[in-house]
Amino acid sequence: MIFLIVLQCFMQIREITLQELETVYEVVKQLRVDLSYKEFEDLIYDMRHMEYKMIGVFEGESLITYAGVAIQTNLYHKRHLFVFDLVTDEKYQSKGYGAMMMEYLHDYAKMGMCENIVLSSGLGRKDAHRFYEKEGFAKKSYVFVKPLV
Repeated sequence: MIFLIVLQCFMQIREITLQELETVYEVVKQLRVDLSYKEFEDLIYDMRHMEYKMIGVFEGESLITYAGVAIQTNLYHKRHLFVFDLVTDEKYQSKGYGAMMMEYLHDYAKMGMCENIVLSSGLGRKDAHRFYEKEGFAKKSYVFVKPLV
C-alpha cells in the first residue's frame, strides 16, 4: 500500500505583536541594512504613539512579507494609510507576496476610511518602484531630508 502525504501550506496575513520583534527584524534588516536590532526595537516602541501597526504575510511560522503602517491625517493626503516599511524576504521576492500584502493594505485602508495609501521609496529601488506603479501608485512628490548634525 502506498501512502500519500500532502502537506498544505498555512498562509495567513495578520498583525504582528511586540513579542515577535526578532522575527520581524530578520526580514526588515534586508531593507534597513544599517539598522541594529537595538535601534529597531527602540524605534518600534517609539512609534506606538502613532498607532504604528506591524502586519505580516506568514507561511506557517515564517514571516514572508512585512509592512509597517499607520493611519494618519494631514492637509495634502487627507486621511490616509502611510506605509513606512514594506519588504519581502529576499528568498520569496517576485512570487506574489508583495501584491498579496498590497491587496490586504488596500482593504485595511478602506476599512479605516482612508482616501489614499501613501509611501516613500528610496531613489535606488527601481524594482520596488516598478512594483508600486504596477500596483497603481503614482509618483506625486519628492521627499527632502536635511540632517541636523
